[in-house]
Amino acid sequence: MTFRKHPRHLGVLFDWHAEAARQTVAHLDRPFDIAPDGGVRYTAEQLAWLVRDFSARLYAAGARRGDRVAIIKENHLDMVVAAAAAARIGALPATISAVNKPEAHRRMIERLDPSVLVVSPGPLARAAAAGVVPAGPRTRVLLLGEPGEGTPEEALTLADLDGADIPPTRVGGRDEPMLVMHSSGTTGTPKLVVHSAKTLLDGVAVMERIRFPVLASKHRDVAASSISFAHGRSVSWLTGQFVLAPEKIVAISRHDPDTAERMIDAFRPTTLEACPNVFQRWEQLALDRPGLFARVRLYVGTFDAVHPRTVRTFLGASRRRFPVWLQGWGQSEVGPMCFTLFTRGRMRKLSEDSSVTSDIGWPSPGLTRVKVVDPETGRPVGRGRPGLLMAATRARCLDYLGESDRHREKVRGKWWNTGDVGERGRFGRLKLVDREVDIIPGTSGIELESILLDRLPRASDVTVLGVPGRPPVPVLCMSDDRLDPEEWRAATRGLPELDEPRLVPFDEVPRTATWKVRRLDLREQVLGTKEALGTGRWT
Repeated sequence: MTFRKHPRHLGVLFDWHAEAARQTVAHLDRPFDIAPDGGVRYTAEQLAWLVRDFSARLYAAGARRGDRVAIIKENHLDMVVAAAAAARIGALPATISAVNKPEAHRRMIERLDPSVLVVSPGPLARAAAAGVVPAGPRTRVLLLGEPGEGTPEEALTLADLDGADIPPTRVGGRDEPMLVMHSSGTTGTPKLVVHSAKTLLDGVAVMERIRFPVLASKHRDVAASSISFAHGRSVSWLTGQFVLAPEKIVAISRHDPDTAERMIDAFRPTTLEACPNVFQRWEQLALDRPGLFARVRLYVGTFDAVHPRTVRTFLGASRRRFPVWLQGWGQSEVGPMCFTLFTRGRMRKLSEDSSVTSDIGWPSPGLTRVKVVDPETGRPVGRGRPGLLMAATRARCLDYLGESDRHREKVRGKWWNTGDVGERGRFGRLKLVDREVDIIPGTSGIELESILLDRLPRASDVTVLGVPGRPPVPVLCMSDDRLDPEEWRAATRGLPELDEPRLVPFDEVPRTATWKVRRLDLREQVLGTKEALGTGRWT
C-alpha cells in the first residue's frame, strides 16, 4: 500500500488499517446485516476481508466501476463497510437510513438510479404496505435477510453470491465522487449529498486524525459511538479511530437505553459519542447507573444542538478528574464547522444560563471560516445581531445528486449558506439561534427548549414550534405522560408567552436517522398544518 501516512480513499480505508503497526478491534451490539453469521467481534484483518468479500458479492450482482450502489438498511457500522466495498470496485455508494419514509426512499432511489440496491427486509415491507415500488426494473436487488412482503421475485440473497471471486481494487480519483450520504431530512425528503475523497477524507475527516491533547484517542482508549452510521460522520469517526488506533471501538447501532446499558456495561468506554437526542434519551440511565460512565473522559455530541441538562448529567456521571464534553456544529454538506468544550466548572459557572450550549464556539482551525450575514442583503451584521451563518471550507460537498439547482442556491462564491441563524459574540464566539425554517421572532426555540428541560425534570424531550398568528407551541414528552398545571406555570415563569403545551409520547415523535425531530411532520401531527414562520429557502 502507498497510503501509509493516512488513508486517502474509502475504498482502501480498511486495507490501510489492516496493514498498520497498531490496530483496533471492533465490538458490535449485534452481528452485521451484511454478515449475519460473522459474530460481534472483528479484528482489522477480518474487517478488511469483509470489505473484499462484500465487494465480490456486489460485483457478482452487477455493480461496476462508475455505477451507483444504494444501501438502505437498519442502522449499523456495516453501512460504512458496504460503502467501502462499493468504492473499492469504483462504484459510487449511497448510504441511506432505513428510518426514512417509503416515499422518500423512492424519490432518493429515482435520483440515484442505482445498478444495485442493497436493502434489508424492513424497508421493502414498509414500501409494500405504502404501495410504493422502491426500485425500477434496471436495478438489481440484493436482500440482506429473509425474503418477505415486498421482496422482488428476482432479488438476490447473500447466499446466492457465496464464493464470488474477489475483483481487483479500482478506486476513483481524489476529486471524483466517492460517497453519497443524505441530509437529515427534517423538512422533507433528504438531499443526496455527494462527497469526494478530497472533501470527505481531507476535509470532513481531517480533524479526526490530529492527536489533540484530551480530544484524540489513545491506544489504551475504548471509543464507543451510537450515531447514524448512514451519515458521513461515521466515515470521519472511523477514519480517525483507524489512524489513532484505540484498544477497542464499540458500535452501538440501536439507541434504546437497554442496548446502551448492555454495551456500556460490557466495555466501559473512555470516549463516548452519540447524537444529542440519544444522549438525552439516556439521561435516566446516567442518573440510575452513573458507574457505567465512570471511565468516560470525553463525550462527543454531533448532528444537533445539545441542552445544558444533558451535558451536566453526563459530566456528573464520570469519575474522571477532568471529563470534557466536545460539542460540534456541522452539516453533511460541509462537515464540522465549529467546536466548543464544556467542563464541569464551566457548566457550574453558567448553570443559570440555559443558552450556554447554544454557544458553538469558534470555527475549525485551518479548515473553516464562518460569517454572519443579513438574509436579505448578504452583508455582514454586527456582533450580537442574528443573521444567516455562512461557511467557507475545503470540506464542501460537490453537489446534491439530482438537485444541482438546489445546491447552487446555497453557494455564494466560496461561501456556503448553512440555513442556520446565529450571532457572533465576545471574542468572536458564535451562538446558534435556530434553523431559519424554524425561526421564532424575538426569541430562540433552542433556548426555550433548554430552559423548559431544565425546569421540567420529568421531561424527556421538549420541542417548541413557531406558528404564524399564535404564540409558540411547546410539545412535551413527559416520562409519565402527564403534566400538572402548576408545574407548567412554574416552568414558564418569566418566559415569553407560550401556547398551551401538547403532550406526545417520546416514541410517537417523528425523528430522523440522527434523532432530530422532524418538525414539519410534528407540526402536522399535533396542529394539523405544516405552516411555519421561516421561509425554508435554504433547507
